[in-house]
Amino acid sequence: MSERPSPVRVLVIEDEGLFRDMLQTALAMQPTVEVVAAVATGEAAIREADRVVPDVVLADIELGPGLNGIEAASRIRAKHPNVGVVLLSAHRDKQYIASLPAGEARGWSYLLKSSVTDTATLVRAIEGAASGLVVLDPALVDALRPRPRSPIDNLSERQRQVLALMAKGYSNGGIAQELVLTEKTVENYVGSIFQALNIDREEAIHPRVKAVLAFLEGTQGT
Repeated sequence: MSERPSPVRVLVIEDEGLFRDMLQTALAMQPTVEVVAAVATGEAAIREADRVVPDVVLADIELGPGLNGIEAASRIRAKHPNVGVVLLSAHRDKQYIASLPAGEARGWSYLLKSSVTDTATLVRAIEGAASGLVVLDPALVDALRPRPRSPIDNLSERQRQVLALMAKGYSNGGIAQELVLTEKTVENYVGSIFQALNIDREEAIHPRVKAVLAFLEGTQGT
């Protein structure tokens, strides 16, 4: 009998006490996630990260005085490069993730604070970040449209649906369930998307990361 995988160890950075408690309560009910620390400031998060070395930092971008969530997470990643990051924001803004070079974007994910009540979305972002993927908020993804004559615009409607679900953090099996397709069919679509976007699967950067960044570059909207 195979052992169950260890839960993803999460460090929460949130300055609003009630929201911080809500995050801890929601995640405590998830068997695949374990909150190992929760703090109110970026400075405290850096100290805690050295102590507990989490798998993922779940950080509100706006933390009041001192370091913001991006700055704190960046400093933690500089010392612990394998730590994934899920940024929480009250605003729909793809620019931060879109501006990251592919090699640095690995493991950065972006969620709207309004989406954390959907625990499945929150857990998907955490697990994706822990695996080195880029996961985007579903509402952000749904608001984006292909730029005319971009590589995304040249994809078929079904390919764009599959790519959008990849951007939301769905695995091939999850995409198959969402679109009522076989997993083999989804694998074929994913392969065709990589080919259409000229993504080399042999490079060190995960092809799904490059595909999501290409999606951001080739779309417009909030």
